[in-house]
Amino acid sequence: RIENSTNRQVTFSKRRAGIIKKAREIGVLCDAEVGVVIFSSAGKLYDFCSPKTTLSRILEKYQTNSGKILWDEKHKSLSAEIDRVKKENDNMQIELRHMKGEDLNSLQPKELIAIEEALQNGQTNLRDKQMDHWRMHRRNEKMLEDEHKMLAFRMHQQDVELSGGMRELELGYHHSREFASQMPFTFRVQPSHPNLQDDK
Repeated sequence: RIENSTNRQVTFSKRRAGIIKKAREIGVLCDAEVGVVIFSSAGKLYDFCSPKTTLSRILEKYQTNSGKILWDEKHKSLSAEIDRVKKENDNMQIELRHMKGEDLNSLQPKELIAIEEALQNGQTNLRDKQMDHWRMHRRNEKMLEDEHKMLAFRMHQQDVELSGGMRELELGYHHSREFASQMPFTFRVQPSHPNLQDDK
């Protein structure tokens, strides 16, 4: 082990590149299936695989030929679940194409009848859903209309109250003018006024 960390990293990079280069050469020159997996001391992954295969296929071949079990039961069950989901997805894609009217030539009359019934049921459900949306839309419209009527009524009430207040103000103004015109006016002559004094 190289103790100096800088020298160790430089050597690792050079040797890693050399190993991957040799793996590529033996794969091309000898038509071999080669897979290389390298982890650095920091845990970083470096890998190489021949272009004609994949690393998982190489590992499966290694497991088959060596007799060593690389995958435990958990990974096997996970792989089986993935295969099941893929198969189910493929079947759903086929059913979807049939629902669209595609690839129907290979189907038997019973299968065509089942597809027709499924489409009719889907159409009925679709119409029911559309009716639900229409009823909800009508309810919302009715609520908005009622709210609009209520607001219009309140505005009308406010206008009536406002116009009534203005009329009272106008009546009060005219009444005060009439009252002021009926008031008697009296004048008192001040004896000290110079124009009204007797000439002496």
